[in-house]
Order: sequence, then structure tokens, then C-alpha cells
Amino acid sequence: MRVNGELKDLATTVTDADVVEAVTIDSPDGLNILRHSAAHVLAQAVQSINPEAKLGIGPPVTDGFYYDFDVAAPFTPDDLKALDKEMARIIRAGQRFMRRVVTDDEAREELASEPYKLELIGLKGSASSGDDNESVEVGAGELTIYDNVDPKTGETVWKDLCRGPHLPNTRMIGNGWSLTRIAAAYWRGSEKNPQLQRIYGTAWPTKDELRAYQHRLEEAAKRDHRKLGRDLDLFSFPEEIGSGLSVWHPRGGVVRMEMEQHARRRHIEGGYTYVYTPHISKEDLFLTSNHLVTYKDGMFPPIVMDEERDAEGNITKQGQDYYLKPMNCPMHILIYKERGRSYRDLPMRLAENGTVYRNELSGALHGLTRVRGFTQDDSHLFVTPEQLEEEATKVIDFVISMLRDFGLDDFELELSMRDDEKDKWIGSDEFWEYSTNALRNVARASGLKLTEMPGEAAFYGPKIDLKTRDAIGRTWQLSTVQVDPNLPERFDLEFTDRDGQKKRPIMIHRALFGSIERFFAILLEHYAGAFPVWLAPVQVVGIPVADEYAPYLGAIIEQLKGFGVRADLDVSDDRMQKKIRTHTTQKVPFQLIAGENDRSAETVSFRFRDGTQENGVPINAAIEKVRGAIAERLLVNTRDDLFA
Repeated sequence: MRVNGELKDLATTVTDADVVEAVTIDSPDGLNILRHSAAHVLAQAVQSINPEAKLGIGPPVTDGFYYDFDVAAPFTPDDLKALDKEMARIIRAGQRFMRRVVTDDEAREELASEPYKLELIGLKGSASSGDDNESVEVGAGELTIYDNVDPKTGETVWKDLCRGPHLPNTRMIGNGWSLTRIAAAYWRGSEKNPQLQRIYGTAWPTKDELRAYQHRLEEAAKRDHRKLGRDLDLFSFPEEIGSGLSVWHPRGGVVRMEMEQHARRRHIEGGYTYVYTPHISKEDLFLTSNHLVTYKDGMFPPIVMDEERDAEGNITKQGQDYYLKPMNCPMHILIYKERGRSYRDLPMRLAENGTVYRNELSGALHGLTRVRGFTQDDSHLFVTPEQLEEEATKVIDFVISMLRDFGLDDFELELSMRDDEKDKWIGSDEFWEYSTNALRNVARASGLKLTEMPGEAAFYGPKIDLKTRDAIGRTWQLSTVQVDPNLPERFDLEFTDRDGQKKRPIMIHRALFGSIERFFAILLEHYAGAFPVWLAPVQVVGIPVADEYAPYLGAIIEQLKGFGVRADLDVSDDRMQKKIRTHTTQKVPFQLIAGENDRSAETVSFRFRDGTQENGVPINAAIEKVRGAIAERLLVNTRDDLFA
């Protein structure tokens, strides 16, 4: 239950003065409690089988939980089978989760054999700002230990340092859980710390929900963009270049080019101007922008340039540190600042497909969704305070419209706001109220579901994040609209207003795709590689029934090419059926097949990705069907998609 806004165990004593709300197991809070309770059972099972295992942290995470352990030998799949049986035994036993408040000294005495728990006790008060879920164990208030108590004997059979809350007993975990995989993880997320063994699991209120989740995982594995990237020859990560640095193959390059060109056309129509900036800059720029203070650990090390030496090797001119840029915004600011600006120049909308570089940890890299070099479709708008709401409205409308062009249509918004701890934020109360209300009005006007997130804003201003669901129901965060008065202040940006006074503009950061690489990966998985015709690397392939029909079909392919269609004629030595299988596997939208009947009647036969066909289509009608599907950005997988 939630008591006066705080999550509490059901055993908590309440009074008539308390405001009490039920927490159901299928709610977000309820799922977290279920999963955290399952994580405790996992830890108990590990120590039951291996008493020497030392405990790390076991938080709930999206769709599941994990627990970290220090063990002498890494876990194996056979270990998971044994742990599965032991967890099932503990769950059936219906052990009660009993909360107990302890002092720091009492906790240290009870957990003397658990070095990682002792470290967490020392973190009390700062754990909420930790980077590795320390807050599930200790917080700024009292310390608590949860005892797992045998319901028959009242004996404590296991215990763990934890803030809770938990389910009343282990039996409530039910049978909708499963252990999923093993991984290695550094203690508290730092490479400087010992490497622990991590066991992941998932837990759901019912067995049916577990099975549905497992089905989603199976579907996601089929759609994994890394596998599709190899199978469809789209991109790769050559070891000779380095981790997290991709190269795009011709087929992948075609899709990326279409994405970028469509976005470019739409931006120009929307009043944006494209700019270009270098990949590297002196450190002073990133000191002024504060990136070298805030993000230094995520930036690549400096490159020393411009040093001069005499004939004896003595330094006659000190070098300068240059950095690969982690963000494009400071350079766009310099474009704004290059000359005096008037209210007549605003809003100024600058756009760039700018490649940036982040020194991500190797363990965090994941295909195209987490890389070290990526291209942001960055836009920065410089507006007067009075223009903020109107421009933010245009940005949201533009973003939604553009994403719909790419076939995404299930959206919701999150508004990140300031909370009441004023020392965490900069800027006046008036600015925060005005800018937050402006974004709230924009979000509500969109008609999309809106979730307000107090305390989640950047320290300098509120923002709106747009999230979308893909074809198998996964949620992705894409576009962000961030209000920023901070960088205009740091760079002393000005404009001359109607009254002749110098005033400060507000900056809006806006990334539509987030990064082109990540958005490409999302689309690739959303469509399982079967892109809409307009994005497909090869849109049409001609397959003659026999060699003698190749000239007839080749002439049709040439007509399509003349209209800008990406069309090929397969004149390989493979048999026709193998050609069909090959191009179906490569997810080509249209296979045009021709034999004697088609040549005699001046027609072609369409074959689609799912194996359906439409025979005897006149040549001109076939060409118009293909061109129309491209122009209308249709997703064509079946005959009915084109000929219904």
C-alpha cells in the first residue's frame, strides 16, 4: 500500500489520519515489489546452495530483476537449473518477508560477513544519487533488514539489507517467474571495482503474462537489428576500426540516404536552415558550454595540437587541447553569436546531421543503439520568450508528423519538470512556471497521453520527451524538446528587441530521431527488415522464368529505373525458385516475374514478401503500382496491400 504517498508493506500500522491507497500487483509499483521480492528469493537460493557467495545489489528493472554475487567461479546454465528448483521450493514454503529497523552498528554486526553490504551501510544518505541502484538497499533515513521467516516455526531462515517494501510472503510470487541469463557486472557499475556475477530474471503476476513476455522476447530476437544488419548486408562494426564505430554497406547506405533526404526536405519546408560544423574543437568551447565539467568522463581524451619546437626539441609554443565534439549545440551557438541579432531574426531554426563522439564503456555498447560515433539530426531554435509556446507546438507537431511518415503512430509524452527542492535548479521561479506551463499546454494540445515527471527536468529547464511503441509493443524514447536558458546565458547571447533593449533568447534543443543510427535500428526491428517500399534498399527485382525472357523483363526494369526506382534484373545461373527464395529472404518488396504468357500479353506477375501473387498485370499498370507505393510510402508485404 501507499501511505501518505510512500510505499509501505501491508503489515504497516496505519491510523485514521493516514491517507492509504491500495497498490495492486499489476501496477508499476506492484510489479517492482513483485520483482524485488523475487530477487531476494534468488539471493536466498544462491546462498542456500553456495553459502560462501557474497551479496551485491538486487533491484527490480524493466520487465524483471537481477542480483549480483561475488562467487569463486562464474555461474553456469546448470547452476541456473539448480537455482530454479531452489527458488521454487522457497516460494512454495510461503516464507514471510518481515521488516526490521536496525542501527548502523547493528547492521554492521549482523552483516559482518557481507563486505558489499557493509559498503552500502556507509553510503547511507548518498545512495539516492548512486548510479547502480544502491537506493534499493539504503536511503537517507533508517536502515532496515528484511528477514525471511518460516511460517511454521517462526525461525528466520535468511535475511538481507533492504529498504523494501516486499510482498507479504514468498508464495505470492506465484509461478509467473523465470531466470533468464547470466552476465558479468562491475560492483556499483565502476571498472575500478571487483567484477561480480549477475543473474537476471523476470517475474509477472501470472503464468500467462510470463508466457506472453517470453513470446515477445522470441519475437525481439528474430528482429534483433544486429542479426538483421548482417543477414541483409546493411552495416557492420569492423574490429580494425574499433568498438562502437559502424560502417554502412551499400544497401544500408540507401536506407540511411532516404531517411536523411526525406527529413531534409521536411525540415526545409518547416523553415529550418541547414548548417555544417567540424568534428573537433579547442577545449575552451567545451569549457564555456560546461561539457568538459559535466560530461568529461563521457568524452574522448584530448588531442594535443599546435605545439611548436625548435631545432633542439625545446617547446617554443605550447600546444592546445582539442576534443572530439560530444554535442553540436555549442557550435550552433557560435553561428548565432557570429553577428548581432534582432527580434526580426527570431525564431532562428538551425539544423544539422552532425556526427558526435562519446567515450562509452565497452560493456554499454549495443549494435547501433549505443555507439561511440553517431550522427544526431540536431536542431537548435533560438526564440524570444513570447515565441516559446508557439515554436514548441510547431516542433511537437513536426516531430509527430515526421515519425508518422516512417510508419510509427503510437505515441505518448513525458513532461520533465522541476520539483520543490529549489537548490537543485537554476533560474527564476517565473521562468520555470512560464516555460513549464508552455510545454504543458503544447503537450495537452497534441491530444497524446501526457505523464508529468516532477524532479526529472534538467537543472536549467523543463523538457518534453516523446515515446513510441513499435510493432511488438516495446517502448522507445525518441524525440526530445528541451528548453534551455542556460547556454544562452553562458555564451552571453543577445538579441535587440522591438523596444531597442538587449535581451536574452531562449534556446530549444530538438533531436527528432535522437541519432540516425539508433532510429535506423528501431525501424529495422519495427519492420523486421521488411521496410516500406520507399525505404527498401532494392524495391523491385525482375526474375525471368527462363533466360529467353530476360530481355523482355529487362526492358521493364529499365523503365522503372528511369523513374528513379531501385530495380535489378536477376540474370544469375540460379534456378527460378532459388531466385525467388533469395529475394524473399532479402525482403525485397516486389518480385516481377515474366514468362511466355506475360511476354505475349505484355504483362508481368507480381510476387510479394509473403508469397502471394498477382498475375497478368499490364506493364504500364505495374509501373504505376510500384511508383504509387513508393510515393505513398506504403508498407507492402502481401498482395492485398497493393491490389485489395
